[in-house]
Amino acid sequence: MSHGSSPVVDPTRLSRRSALLAGLGLTAAPVLLGGCGGGSEGGSGGGATGPAASGGVLRAARPLPSTSESLDPASSLCAYEYLGALYNRLVKQAPDGTLAPDLATEWTGSADAKQWTFTLRDGVTFHDGKAFTSADAAYTLNHILDPATDSPQAAVLSDFLDAAGITTPDATTLVLDLSQPNAEFPSLLVNYNCYVIQDNSAATVGSKGVGTGPFKLESFVPGGKGVVTAYADHFGGAPKLDRIEFSAIADTQARVNALLGGQVDIAMQTNLDVATAKTVAANPTTTTAVVKAATWYVMPMLFTAAPFQDVNVRKAFKLAYDPTELMALAVGGQGTVAHDNPVPPTDPNWLDYSVEKDPEQAKSLLAKAGFSGPQAMFTSTVDPVLSPLAQAYQGSVKAAGLGIEVQTAAADSYYTDVWMKQPFMTSYWYTGRPVDQLLNQIFRSGASYNESMWSNAQFDGLLDAARAEMDDTKRRTLYQDAQKLVVDEGSTISPFFADRVTGLSRKVAGYSEYGFEFDYVNIGLSA
Repeated sequence: MSHGSSPVVDPTRLSRRSALLAGLGLTAAPVLLGGCGGGSEGGSGGGATGPAASGGVLRAARPLPSTSESLDPASSLCAYEYLGALYNRLVKQAPDGTLAPDLATEWTGSADAKQWTFTLRDGVTFHDGKAFTSADAAYTLNHILDPATDSPQAAVLSDFLDAAGITTPDATTLVLDLSQPNAEFPSLLVNYNCYVIQDNSAATVGSKGVGTGPFKLESFVPGGKGVVTAYADHFGGAPKLDRIEFSAIADTQARVNALLGGQVDIAMQTNLDVATAKTVAANPTTTTAVVKAATWYVMPMLFTAAPFQDVNVRKAFKLAYDPTELMALAVGGQGTVAHDNPVPPTDPNWLDYSVEKDPEQAKSLLAKAGFSGPQAMFTSTVDPVLSPLAQAYQGSVKAAGLGIEVQTAAADSYYTDVWMKQPFMTSYWYTGRPVDQLLNQIFRSGASYNESMWSNAQFDGLLDAARAEMDDTKRRTLYQDAQKLVVDEGSTISPFFADRVTGLSRKVAGYSEYGFEFDYVNIGLSA
């Protein structure tokens, strides 16, 4: 099977950012709990029309994750917004959710899905002039797997790969021998932790940022300012911009004010709420762009706690609400209804299946389970959508006789004191993760990011079968059967995928963003 040339961890140890991004991640509590990531469709609209002119400086404001952040892509404290500018991965994600070549031009799996061979680009150079070879690709994977790196992606890859399974027959060939089958293994390398670094660079990459990407590092202050300049010898073509100046601004409103005041040209990784988006769009010098289905909002029902051990209660809590109503009230209708399926419709493996709202059946199931309520539901202002989501659900389920008591917990301790501890809560994840990683990390029995703690042997068996199946059509069917189980019996309510609204200057042209992909080559300024 050939591709390319044609188109867990204890949650108390996770930062909010690494969990959201964990690949995820889909960016602690979830990112598929917190900080980096993107949508499953490209950012569109806003900015100048037409292609960007050559030259110019883009001033970018970004969130402040940590003053200990690093340019090492494998790090849990990676400076996410720099990564796509400085580095490339072996494979990347295409807009339709399939895999596309990056530093690898093609990849072939064995019939038993236990060996993957990657053919690498020839003639690629790092920013310091050294040639990229298979030794760099192998070193990158070993660096991720090294316990000393403490990479979030190590837990994902180590289930299948160790150092003994990584070989380099020649300078343009990388062979990975897996410990167990995984027909979707190349998709795990899309994760932002998997950007390729130079052989033997672990000690310096965190500050030097030497990669093969379209920009090279001029300066970097963790948690502060940084500058990258165009790398003319980038194998994918030189970028439009001469340079990008990054500023780390912790407060969301401060980033927006900097944009409105003309101090920056784009507020990266900043989701504007409905009111703020209207303000930005109405300003004569700024506008907005939409990254479709960027954030997946959820309401986990803890499978190990009453009343959610009973499948009748879980089904009733799903049948009782209207997802379209929740999306309208929580995010102003800006999103895509999920119908309790965690896989977005843009994914090639998505199952078109839903169970419509039925308050009367919900009442019947609650009576059968002996549940009378009310049920406490925890939420927080840690994300601006979580509290409106809880309130919208509270109102939507009244017709089913379901009483919900919304309790707002402190934002600074929500993902340590509430998440995965209280029986019913609100949460969110960033989208963009491959279906195998999504389903295995968040829904498989005992998985580290399984925030509902749901356990289903049939579901686990479907995922195992999918990983061993090299036929694309058959594997897709297995993933879709798994999705149906999540919808019908799972312990997570998934009402919608929310769009992310990004603010940018009307001078910005060529903006495109989806999944973990940000087009640094073509973004620029209008003539």
